[in-house]
Amino acid sequence: MNVTREELLHIAKLANLTIKEEEIDKYLLNLTDILNFANTVNEAPVDDLKETIGTNTNYNVFRKDEIVEFDNKEGLLQNAPEKEQNMFKIPKVI
Repeated sequence: MNVTREELLHIAKLANLTIKEEEIDKYLLNLTDILNFANTVNEAPVDDLKETIGTNTNYNVFRKDEIVEFDNKEGLLQNAPEKEQNMFKIPKVI
């Protein structure tokens, strides 16, 4: 599948990308390679495959929620833009 220069520039405009004149050929090759690979994947024979969601059979695996004291609170808060009473101070969100 080939992509024209005009199509590439249109896609770049839609994506708000600035492409330099000397980069156009490189982008055309890359985009063509990507589309050819997608076409190869689309043509893969999947008729006899069973539907799968994942290979892991564990579902709803949760860890126990435990409170853990952090030893270096000052180190944690040293990059905070604002802090109050040993906590991050953030703007009110309502």
